[in-house]
Amino acid sequence: MRRHVTVLSLLLALAAPLAPAAPAAAAVPDAPAGASKPISWSPCPEDASAECGTITVPVDWNNPGGQTFALALARRKATDPAARIGSVVINPGGPGGSGVDAVVHDWLSLTPEVRRRFDVVGFDPRGVGRSSPVLCSRDLAMRGVDPLQVRSQADFDALLAANERYRQDCRSRTGPVFDHVDTGSVVRDLDTLRAALGDEKLTYYGISYGTLIGQLYAERFPQRVRALALDSNMDHSLGTRAFVETEAWTSQDSFDEFVAWCERTTTCALHGKDVRALWAGLLARAERGELSLPGNPEIKVPPLYVIQRATRWLYDPGFKELADLLVELDTGVPSATPLATPFTVPSSATAEDVVNDASQVFCQDFLLPVRDYREYARLMRRSEAIAPDMRISAVGMPLVTRCLGQPAPIPNPQHRLRVDGSGPILMTNALHDPATAYPWAVNAARQIGREARFITYEGWGHGVYGRSECTTAPIDAYLISLTPPAKGTRCAAVPPAEVSQLRTPTFPGPIPGLPGFVRPVTPSFTR
Repeated sequence: MRRHVTVLSLLLALAAPLAPAAPAAAAVPDAPAGASKPISWSPCPEDASAECGTITVPVDWNNPGGQTFALALARRKATDPAARIGSVVINPGGPGGSGVDAVVHDWLSLTPEVRRRFDVVGFDPRGVGRSSPVLCSRDLAMRGVDPLQVRSQADFDALLAANERYRQDCRSRTGPVFDHVDTGSVVRDLDTLRAALGDEKLTYYGISYGTLIGQLYAERFPQRVRALALDSNMDHSLGTRAFVETEAWTSQDSFDEFVAWCERTTTCALHGKDVRALWAGLLARAERGELSLPGNPEIKVPPLYVIQRATRWLYDPGFKELADLLVELDTGVPSATPLATPFTVPSSATAEDVVNDASQVFCQDFLLPVRDYREYARLMRRSEAIAPDMRISAVGMPLVTRCLGQPAPIPNPQHRLRVDGSGPILMTNALHDPATAYPWAVNAARQIGREARFITYEGWGHGVYGRSECTTAPIDAYLISLTPPAKGTRCAAVPPAEVSQLRTPTFPGPIPGLPGFVRPVTPSFTR
């Protein structure tokens, strides 16, 4: 325990400001003409019980009179109109998560009381889904570089060349929006949506990457905040080293928790066995090209595949499923419901062989430069020292790799948050989150300062809402009644066996080098 606290303290220190504080927000130009007109809603094509619509926003907010595009929306109306408070806007994370799909398919499982009191509204952020998606060659996306396979300066140079080729392909297919998909622009879109919904102030729930949207909204529009509930938080102050190391730490921490669960739980398929030795053996076999996809001996899988599949089950957490997955990989025998399935790029829903790749959103929000292979190798060594089992974060390191060579300056560079006058902002995080590290949330809350109200969930997985009464009731009370929880609130862990569904559908992890930001192209709908 002492070692855990010491490492956590060091990482909190590492997550200190790595960029200067943001300048005061500039005067906000008026929304484009017609953007705040009432939205024309009609039944969604996928489910007529939900309503879909669009608003018009500028491609470039620095030129609001220029080109525009349609931002896709979906809503489910409050189930008790007489008790309706207003709208709660949601975002499921990613980057690349579709708020439209989250509403249509009820991904976030908001409680009946929240749905009774609010219209639940989701939007596809710019560059995602139905909102002028970033389109890229499926063939080039399939060639994403595995971070573990960059082993020389020649490999590093080839990576930079491949990234540049991919950026140019995506830019040519996407058009002008490609260079304006940063979260700073999304925040301006969100404020236009708030006005179009007729809400004087914004009520918002965002998870994972959706927390960055909420954080930056509070910074830019503090007087327009009614309630912001931010679940599993990003930290937008991190530079390259801090990002890589904190991601490696949180990935290893979640794996350590899985191993401890197996040691104490007889339902674990690996109970009584040396889990770390089995894991190391799987990665060694994969490194030698000797590990096959269960049931498909001709298909060999690389180490990154093993790490990515494990991370998928740490998200839930599905510790039982993760143990079963490792047994499948070790024996080569698939179960009745195979867990070790191949990663493939989803087939496109358009005539062209393209995919929607939202990694460019991250590249425009985080400038994480690496000078050369020597520096890259040093980062990898540090990552593997911090995460001796996991080696790297299957979420963070592929993003760093994909964004190498990103032209500077970027539209939304990292900085310390400066929020003043927003009122209480509710932030939550699991202590053992495999993706958004607990130190990130603590550091972001420190940056927000007195406005932050923080709930620590002392358990596992990505996403806190819905884990228990302790984690859910305070968020509901805050959204509905604007009653913030007491400072320092902590919620006991729920045993993993009691958690039965993946809460974050935006992490399929399909491509080497790209952890889950490529999705099928969603057909646009017009209204």
